[in-house]
Amino acid sequence: MVKHQPLQVYERQLCLSCITGIYGCRWKRYQRSHDDTTKWELLWSLILLLTFCLLLVWFYFWWEAHNDYSEFNWFLYNRSGEWSDGTVPILATTAAGFTYIAFLIVLALCHIALGQQLNLHWLHKIGVTAALLTTIVGVISVNQTWVQEWDVVPISLQATGPFLHIGALAAVTALSWIVAGQVTRAEKMMFQVVVVLLYLSVLLALYMVPLYITSPCIMDPDTLKPRPDVIGHQGAPMLAPENTIWSFQRALQMNVTGLEADVAISMDGVPFLMRDLTLRRTTDIEKVFPDRQMEEASHFNWTDLQQLNAGQWFLKDDPFWTVHTLSTREKDRIANQSVCSLEQLLKLASYHNSTVVFRLRRPPPKHPCYHSWINDTLRAVQQSGVPQSLVMWTPDEDRAQVRQLAPDLIQTSVVKQSPQILQHSGISSLLLRYNQASTQEIRNFSEAHINITLYTVNEPWLYSVLWCSGVSSVSSEAPHILQKVPYPIWLMRPNEYCLAWVSADLISFAVVIGIFIFQKYRTSGMRSYNPEQIMLNAAVRRSSGDINVMKEKLIFSEVGNGVGSAEELYGDNSYNYYANQGIGQ
Repeated sequence: MVKHQPLQVYERQLCLSCITGIYGCRWKRYQRSHDDTTKWELLWSLILLLTFCLLLVWFYFWWEAHNDYSEFNWFLYNRSGEWSDGTVPILATTAAGFTYIAFLIVLALCHIALGQQLNLHWLHKIGVTAALLTTIVGVISVNQTWVQEWDVVPISLQATGPFLHIGALAAVTALSWIVAGQVTRAEKMMFQVVVVLLYLSVLLALYMVPLYITSPCIMDPDTLKPRPDVIGHQGAPMLAPENTIWSFQRALQMNVTGLEADVAISMDGVPFLMRDLTLRRTTDIEKVFPDRQMEEASHFNWTDLQQLNAGQWFLKDDPFWTVHTLSTREKDRIANQSVCSLEQLLKLASYHNSTVVFRLRRPPPKHPCYHSWINDTLRAVQQSGVPQSLVMWTPDEDRAQVRQLAPDLIQTSVVKQSPQILQHSGISSLLLRYNQASTQEIRNFSEAHINITLYTVNEPWLYSVLWCSGVSSVSSEAPHILQKVPYPIWLMRPNEYCLAWVSADLISFAVVIGIFIFQKYRTSGMRSYNPEQIMLNAAVRRSSGDINVMKEKLIFSEVGNGVGSAEELYGDNSYNYYANQGIGQ
């Protein structure tokens, strides 16, 4: 007596094999399961979701922080003493990690949609853990070294919020297909209620998000103020070495209305332009004075400073990745730049009738000009012949004395105070970082007739937001980019935004209801077939070229010994096996 098992026919499922294989290394049919996901795997799914959300915020932060990459690199230089573009490895690892985690999220959603058991492979678990810990370390590092940059997130949402809302709404609406499928296939009423309530809560929260979205660009275009003036921050440092004559000339070619610089004072009392405390980054001091390269810039006299080259470093380091766009003539001119004095800058600004704003760094205590630094700088301003009404004076020390000696200087503060205090102090202008003044504060200063200049504004979206806020001028390292922004990137009337918001919500709600109804109809319309009958019918209807015939082994066993069924050879719960009655011989 023998027991025969007939040939069995399976349809090819390459897509399902790839999904389960890549996610959990379950490439074989018998490895897959429709059982409920274990609690341990559910925990890993939550960790995967948490990692995705954290990486999404991290990725968005660095995307919007593009405005301040040069500031970040400068911070790294001050800490390490070596210049490098620290954003490159951060962006590369962030992009790779986010792509990897997003891909796993998509695979997990495919598992849920197909009713497969979630079982993340251990290699992926290591990858998810590494991505999560790396991101947490990155967040902590930013909090310790660059905490002010987190303000770019709420500021950028003023420009991207309405569009991110529509994108999130579209994504959650699309998820309704998976949610509806799970609800209609579920047998437990409690599970159905919990899933529906959770999904509807998220959907309702998204519908109400626009109530909390505020943007100065949602306004009547008729009330839009004139285009803010652009001041060249250190000239045009993306196109020429910072704080050099050629850099300021390039900025003037971009139609800037003012020039901004950082000023130090030499040993012999000459104010000169230098951002760093030392000369190592922006000059060739290691060649000219190799024994003095660690000394502060203010410890050199003007004769020594004039011997240094202040342009070759730009061609070598290429801090903004723009050297390849320069012509040979421009490169030759850059290579011959020298340290610029404040008087040279003021004469250039006077010739072009441009405003000059500079931040003066006081010399160290043992410096010969420690007590006379204000007078030395004021003397340079007066000797240059520049009209005082073009100079924004920022030092707070001896401001009353300066006002008496040069009454026409534009008294400017770099510390935010109330309009009343500023007016009482005789200050008519403010110079602040762009994250230090809200839209309402900008408007309050404007109403008090206090001009406010915000730095450093390099991105068109930030320039547009500040324009809509009513700022009078911005300081930029990229005047060649802002020159191409003749109007805010987007501007929308409040009633138009309200209409777009309500329309998006109604369309989303209609689509969600339609998907739930369709899934319910689709599930209820399915007849309950025996799996064996379904596969046999498919084999009859389809040609051999469309199916993969798996020839199972004939199982020979003695009936008297109680032979087990063929089901014991397979662990796949998705397929049943045919069993015929034994044939007596």
